[in-house]
Amino acid sequence: MLHSRGGLHRGRGMEITLRAVGIVHSPFKEKFGIPRQSGLVPEACGRLELLPPYNRPEAVAGLEGYSHIWLQFVFHQAIRERWQPTVRPPRLGGNARVGVFASRAPYRPNPIGLSVVGLEAVVVDGERVSLSLSGVDLLDGTPVLDIKPYVAYADSLPQARCGFAPAAPPRCLTVHFSERAQEQIARRGDGEGLRVLITRLLELDPRPAYRGDEAQGRTYGIRLYDFDLRWRVTAGRAEVLELAPL
Repeated sequence: MLHSRGGLHRGRGMEITLRAVGIVHSPFKEKFGIPRQSGLVPEACGRLELLPPYNRPEAVAGLEGYSHIWLQFVFHQAIRERWQPTVRPPRLGGNARVGVFASRAPYRPNPIGLSVVGLEAVVVDGERVSLSLSGVDLLDGTPVLDIKPYVAYADSLPQARCGFAPAAPPRCLTVHFSERAQEQIARRGDGEGLRVLITRLLELDPRPAYRGDEAQGRTYGIRLYDFDLRWRVTAGRAEVLELAPL
């Protein structure tokens, strides 16, 4: 449950109490490596588990008719006592600052995020209600505050101006799998899908933008599912070294 204190006075916020309606289960076990926007990696799948008392079949009746949904969620690992009026978005290289309200950064006055994700299925199993999702950019365990259907005629505005992010980020790295990584992937039941997911994640170069090329050859780790994905970049190529057990 989230609380916001204050009265209904000029210059002060009102008191608001919010309850999570569900929890996201995703392959992303830490913030590093998560796609920077939803939909950039359609193969990134997850599940939204509805919590009591919202896990009622009638609460999702009709939702199966939509291909995408909006999720309003909490950046639960970015909650801070103080907020800052400016942030450094990765799209500007990680050094230039813009106003926090001109960005989608997680460090906000209220740590609330908004994502459009694919709705693959509505699953009702007795008292359990969950939504199967694709294209997620959400940390495992993310609390969801609300779910709304995506309505294309109202929500899609192709003529909109998009400031410093006019287009999706380029896929700037080629991805190669070491022999060890290929053997490890082949032993998993989800091998082929996992290979595609890893490729799509690394093509977007999740390294911190402000580092530039200073860390060529450095080994990075991304926690996915039950392993630590270890990889490095050399001359524009990401090499997957291994899937190290956590």
